[in-house]
Amino acid sequence: SQIELFVNRLDSVESVLPYEYDAFDFCQDATEKRPSENLGQVLFGERIASSPYKFTFNEEEKCKAVCIKSYDPTKAEDKNKLSFLKKGMQLNYQHHWIIDNMPVTWCYDVEDGQKYCNPGFPIGCFVASDGRAKDACIISSEFNKKNTFYLFNHVDITITYHSGKDENWPGARLVTARLEPKSYKHTDMNKLTCEESPMEIPADFTSKLDLIYSYSVKFEENNNIKWASRWDYILESMPHTNIQWFSIMNSLVIVLFLSGMVAMILLRTLHKDIARYNQIDSSEDAQEEFGWKLVHGDVFRPPRKGMLLSVFLGQGTQIFIMTFITLFLACLGFLSPANRGALMTCAVVLWVLLGTPAGYVSARMYKTFRGEKWKTNVLLTALLCPGIVFADFFIMNLILWVKGSSAAIPFGTLVAILAMWFGISVPLTFIGAYFGFKEKEPGALFPYNVLPLCQNQILQHIDSFPIPQIYIGKNFSILPRVFPVTYPSTASLTCPFLLFPISLLQSHQMYYMFGFLFLVFIILLITCSEATVLLCYFHLCAEDYHWWWRSFLTSSFTAVYLFIYAIHYFFSKLQITGTASTILYFGYTMIMVLIFFLFTGTIGFFACFWFVSKIYSVVKVD
Repeated sequence: SQIELFVNRLDSVESVLPYEYDAFDFCQDATEKRPSENLGQVLFGERIASSPYKFTFNEEEKCKAVCIKSYDPTKAEDKNKLSFLKKGMQLNYQHHWIIDNMPVTWCYDVEDGQKYCNPGFPIGCFVASDGRAKDACIISSEFNKKNTFYLFNHVDITITYHSGKDENWPGARLVTARLEPKSYKHTDMNKLTCEESPMEIPADFTSKLDLIYSYSVKFEENNNIKWASRWDYILESMPHTNIQWFSIMNSLVIVLFLSGMVAMILLRTLHKDIARYNQIDSSEDAQEEFGWKLVHGDVFRPPRKGMLLSVFLGQGTQIFIMTFITLFLACLGFLSPANRGALMTCAVVLWVLLGTPAGYVSARMYKTFRGEKWKTNVLLTALLCPGIVFADFFIMNLILWVKGSSAAIPFGTLVAILAMWFGISVPLTFIGAYFGFKEKEPGALFPYNVLPLCQNQILQHIDSFPIPQIYIGKNFSILPRVFPVTYPSTASLTCPFLLFPISLLQSHQMYYMFGFLFLVFIILLITCSEATVLLCYFHLCAEDYHWWWRSFLTSSFTAVYLFIYAIHYFFSKLQITGTASTILYFGYTMIMVLIFFLFTGTIGFFACFWFVSKIYSVVKVD
């Protein structure tokens, strides 16, 4: 009959730094217990612990005291504790409480008569020196004293349960847990009325201060809410739901329309080209070849920096498979918010276990490029990109550790991650590379991807601006012959949708719309592939055969759009303040941009690889 309330880390939309419950001077559990946490919870900075709030089922409590905290301005320790508490209220840090693995929500009315259920509630609020009420201070007109903090030291908790009527289980099950934060200036722990004036904490700490924490709890029976659907009221109340419906449909219509146009143009034009080239019989006509057939002897010439390209492709393949499987499992409900940390745990474990495809693809492509330094290729595939991500992550972790944040990864977890990397992922990469180099056919990554043509001994001359003006103007070229022609493809339409879950994860909120995210994933695959194939065809028609790197970078340039949108999102949507929080935001964003760079580049490259191999395998070459 005992109901335990657990506390989690506190976070804020104005700071990327979460803190443990114990970091603030709140009431502590005398016999604190910490349930075991999985890898995903540790990486996300969750620190769950027991609390002094203890309930007995169906026993109501009215204004029950929990503890008292006293502060003396003459003691430096008390001044620091109270100062940190004020800072938490000023930055609007939020409690996150848990009952029966359910978040204890604070539900309140928002615009248009809708109700929003927040899986957290603030420590308190602050009224500025100009009388402007900030954050939660707007909920009551009593919070009106200038330059004053108001502490929410009391909570009214309502626990709703399903009695088990007409069900096949014994006893009752909890289906919702709600609370309403209140501020009361208690004066005597033995005589609490919960009718006092608000608990004011002046900005200038000059006199002794006593903070008494209390709570009330009541139980309600509601057999209309099924235990299996008890999360629905939280998810349905989130304000971004309707916005995503409109945005995703708008993007889908635009992308499908553009995809249809691209596919129609390519299919019709290619059909005419192949028919015209195959009808050339006379030697005079054959000597006057033009268009993409003219470069048939150079189109499969190995690119410069083939080692680096093959490494990027191997890592991109690993990320692609990991993302696909993770999103697929999430769509099936295996990675729901009820399974705390399951999303990150699944992604990390999959990445570790998918070292074999990375090694195989990298070795296969490096052999296609006729490379000989296979040991360097395998080592770079296993260490280069993961090493960059780990170095960035380690620097971010140092900042979190210096700031005392709960998101700082413990040393033991870092050792475990390194052990998984070097003990599992690296050996699997070597195994995949062994089978990749063992293949005899140099271009048989796919059954139809056998390189069909021989190479000319003399290089074909390429004009300075290879793309005719009829296709794309020179203004869209970025340093021709050095960087590939980049084109703001329709894949950039997906940046807002991809950044939205990223921002939610960085602010430690729940994301559950994996069906939408999987749909965006499919849109991204289609648009990256079609835009890259289209530009590749334009370059080949202009007799430019340098398509290897261009196909990768054209598609991966979407990562630049993602980074630009992240900057715009930071300044226009987020309220993050402080140098450390800003560095952390962009540090984590750079990791996501690198992953997105490899992922999209790999999609574009293999789409173009398939396209080029296909068109040159169906034309007659003398």
